[in-house]
Amino acid sequence: MGEKTFTHLTEGGVHMVEVGNKPVVRRTATARGKIYLKESTVDLIKNNEIKKGNVLTTAQIAAISAVKSTHHTIPLCHALKITGIEVDFNVELDTIEIKVSVRCDGKTGVEMEALTGASVGLLTIWDMVKSVEKDENGQYPSTKISDIEVVKKEKVGL
Repeated sequence: MGEKTFTHLTEGGVHMVEVGNKPVVRRTATARGKIYLKESTVDLIKNNEIKKGNVLTTAQIAAISAVKSTHHTIPLCHALKITGIEVDFNVELDTIEIKVSVRCDGKTGVEMEALTGASVGLLTIWDMVKSVEKDENGQYPSTKISDIEVVKKEKVGL
């Protein structure tokens, strides 16, 4: 095996990788993740009875905002011109799965944007339901975020 080279490291520290010479292509990525909640909490969400408001709509807005701001959160991500974002939920008995799909015409991928959107969407759900998820000691024994992953990535020349 040859010597490892790190794309973001230089003798002087770190840098953002130059992508200027790469072609512009249509790029898409989809990420998903899951939050585990008490069944009673999911029922409250379904019936729009959470005191803070509509949980899933708020989580959609948060996920979209997070996608658009990923380069502010992850230091070496490029700012991208996002052309589309879809945020969908699959609500089960004691879980909610989020799926975030991101599109752009650009020189670098949108996986980090999709992952960031899914993560922040799930965190927003947790924030909105924490008052009903807490036990008598203020802990969250039933609440868990897991399985955040990229499920699809594509690029197509323009």
